[in-house]
Amino acid sequence: MESNADAPVDLHVHSTASDGSLTPIELLDQAIQNGIQALALTDHDTIEGARELFRLPPPPIALISGVEISVQVPQNFALSGGCHLLGYGFDVDEPALSKALTDFRNSRMKRVPRMLDRLAALGIHLSFEELQARCGDKPPGRPHIAALMVEKGYAASIDDAFDRYLATGKPGYVDKERMDARNAVQLIRHAGGIPVLAHPGLIRTSSSAETDRLIAWFQENGLMGIEVFYPDHDPKQTEHFRSLASRYGLLMTGGTDFHGDIRPDISLGKGKGDFHVPYWTFAELAAACRNMKRPTHIHPM
Repeated sequence: MESNADAPVDLHVHSTASDGSLTPIELLDQAIQNGIQALALTDHDTIEGARELFRLPPPPIALISGVEISVQVPQNFALSGGCHLLGYGFDVDEPALSKALTDFRNSRMKRVPRMLDRLAALGIHLSFEELQARCGDKPPGRPHIAALMVEKGYAASIDDAFDRYLATGKPGYVDKERMDARNAVQLIRHAGGIPVLAHPGLIRTSSSAETDRLIAWFQENGLMGIEVFYPDHDPKQTEHFRSLASRYGLLMTGGTDFHGDIRPDISLGKGKGDFHVPYWTFAELAAACRNMKRPTHIHPM
């Protein structure tokens, strides 16, 4: 087995609890098979999958609770769309966080019928009932719509469905509701967790200087970390975000943003093949979580 210093970790992955193709347990099993030493399940706007993993006997790898929340920043930032906030190590049974996420997801369900209406106007007829049948008790999202489009012959692949209809700015796209960024940061901290800005290199600002200004604003409002290591960050971006983390005293995290079949080019723990998140990111994150005043959810190795 690799030494901890070199052991791979993946602190940004998704399951069927949101828009991934593997169940939480399947995801954990694959992480163990891949030799990953620390894992965070960070489903979009839900902690049901993370809660499921923490109901299991402790696995042979480290686990830390996680979530990814879509957030909206103040309008004075030159930002196209919103951005994402990761939370780590929080109490999965904390009532305020659970209720806020449930209410938020319920309000976002209004987006799906609007997308189906737009697609119907384009001659693509999908019913909400057949979409819901694919998802069971999980809220449907764009990946589920894309999969149904492929199944019914409206698209050649999930990528094709997004490229032609469902990606931002395409004719079937409807922008999603986002949680106020300050509120999301405080929700995570109140639950004993560490709020971290996800993949800053993907945030659509007017310039890199505007992204830096946004990171500074988040830090002033309670942010505790930056996702420095990410498959779509180039080496220059990675080094820049490392520098900003050092400047502002922020933790550094990283992950693949694994979704399974939804993003087949991304492998668990390895990204596009040569991606690696160093173990020390998890060690420092776990130490910070244990210093919080609320109960935290970390299964040590």
